[in-house]
Amino acid sequence: MASLKAVKDRIATVTSTRKITSAMKMIASSKLHKAQSRIENMLPYERRLNRILIDFLAFDSEERSIYTENRVVKSVAIVVFSSNASLVGGFNANVIRRVTVMLDEYKYLGIENIHIYPVGKKVAEAVKKLGFKIEGNFTNLAEKPSYEEASDLARILMDKFKKKKIDKVELLYHHFKNTAVQSLTQDVFLPIEFPKVERHFPEHMDDFIIEPNSREIMESLVPKVLLIKMYTVLLDSNASEHAARTMAMQLATDNANDLLQELNLQYNKTRQQAITNELLDIVGGSFK
Repeated sequence: MASLKAVKDRIATVTSTRKITSAMKMIASSKLHKAQSRIENMLPYERRLNRILIDFLAFDSEERSIYTENRVVKSVAIVVFSSNASLVGGFNANVIRRVTVMLDEYKYLGIENIHIYPVGKKVAEAVKKLGFKIEGNFTNLAEKPSYEEASDLARILMDKFKKKKIDKVELLYHHFKNTAVQSLTQDVFLPIEFPKVERHFPEHMDDFIIEPNSREIMESLVPKVLLIKMYTVLLDSNASEHAARTMAMQLATDNANDLLQELNLQYNKTRQQAITNELLDIVGGSFK
């Protein structure tokens, strides 16, 4: 049986760790509240903007954008979202596992035709270990989401797609559902994929006049949709990270509480045993 001092030292260590995990849980929870508000405010706008574009395509189904062009994939870009720090449970491990599978699926293109844009230090480090070159430095976005920087990343990808340097762009990120659930999502960013639309407008809508014209509206609306999508995905991943850290620190705190109960019980048993042994020694000595 462990000595009283050893058990007491262990209790002190676990208590100190519990204070740390509890504090980290409160910090993560506070950040989650802010991140959740941002994504909940942005999602309806992004979905409405997509709905406008879909309705526009239904109204003028012959109008298309360069960003909707499907072509043979000879070069691909993968934008992967992770965190900069650890202590987020399986958040980063799940991303790294999935991106490894994606890279294996695209290996037929050749390593020089696979362009990886990591948003987060953890995935950047993992990709380097796999022998792939990373494009740009967007790790700051994982910690401090910025519409301007997210838009810059989107524009880089749009420009390369437009110039046919890249034929497809995929996004890998966690979609925030609630504090307990964040689903890993693989989505195509370019070319834009819309569900099949049908002309479903009432007859009186045939009299609509589009100004200035369909082409200019398309050229303005599609880039806007793409910029907003990249920023929304960034916010989604950020909220998921804070949710994952909140849950991980809550679990760690709960485990510390359980361990403390066991250690306190062990301490009391050890102390009781020591007292019993001393009494037996005293009693035994009195009969000598």
